Amino acid sequence: MSNTTAMQGMLYRTLGSTGEKVSAIGIGGWHIGLKGVDEQLSIRIIRTAVDRGINFMDNSWDYNEGASEIRMGKALRDGYRDRVFLMTKIDGRSKKEAARQLDQSLRRLQVDMIDLVQHHEVLRYEDPHRIFDDEGANAALVEAREAGKLRYIGFTGHKDPKIHLYMLQVAADHGFAFDAVQMPLNVMDAHYRSFEKEVLPELVRQKTGVLGMKSMANGILLKSKTVTPIECLHYALNLPTSVVITGIDSMEILDQACEAVRTFRPMSDEEVRSLLSKTAEAAARGDFEPFKTTSIFDGTAQNPEWLGEEPHRLQQLKPK
Repeated sequence: MSNTTAMQGMLYRTLGSTGEKVSAIGIGGWHIGLKGVDEQLSIRIIRTAVDRGINFMDNSWDYNEGASEIRMGKALRDGYRDRVFLMTKIDGRSKKEAARQLDQSLRRLQVDMIDLVQHHEVLRYEDPHRIFDDEGANAALVEAREAGKLRYIGFTGHKDPKIHLYMLQVAADHGFAFDAVQMPLNVMDAHYRSFEKEVLPELVRQKTGVLGMKSMANGILLKSKTVTPIECLHYALNLPTSVVITGIDSMEILDQACEAVRTFRPMSDEEVRSLLSKTAEAAARGDFEPFKTTSIFDGTAQNPEWLGEEPHRLQQLKPK
């Protein structure tokens, strides 16, 4: 991949059209805030990762009731903030709620500016309309960018590639282009409702930063007994991703992620076909990608209040 450089055993890629150099592997924010992960361990994981060259940090306003952002904020003290590309996500669809969540994230992370803020969990066809309404969340993020609170804007989702494409279309209709897009990219996605086949080519065409997630789907893919963790990471790294975000809850898993980068070589077409053939049967119905086929992973479905109010101009249309 022409936009890939290597230093100290870590690969760096360019984030879309931003010119930012980001590590090919990123630290997932959800795992570091889990109750079963000691806070001191999570800080050690983050700082060790940065010391090993991982500079992309993923997070979200809603992860573990704020614990993930609070822990990352503590870890990024003592000069570590200047060494990372920091990303978080907000759930608010209204301008007011998005601005509130962003300011809360800034306080938790103990920073004045976040490098990339993303609209989280774009799962429904109404989400793009709410986000790009005159009173919508994107207006809040654009204002925050002008105020120096953030640098880049993106969106995430895990449900359906057609909704991602629709979000891109609605953004374009409003004269807006995203800097980055986050989505599931893994050895099973290629077989079922595939982000790789439907969305990835469009992002490459638009020169948008590609953030891959769920390379192992929190270990669910591994339960299929068809692939190893290293194979999962190598497959995702082989795609035109800027960053593959992976959950890390122990030093051993951090070692595994670093080893995957160290041993990664561009895969031949035959190697890709071989890996996909091993997962074809298990992946056929989406059973091992429940974030597509169930609502278990949909935090905003279980907590609709996170989204904020519907646009005022439409509330009068609600049935009485």
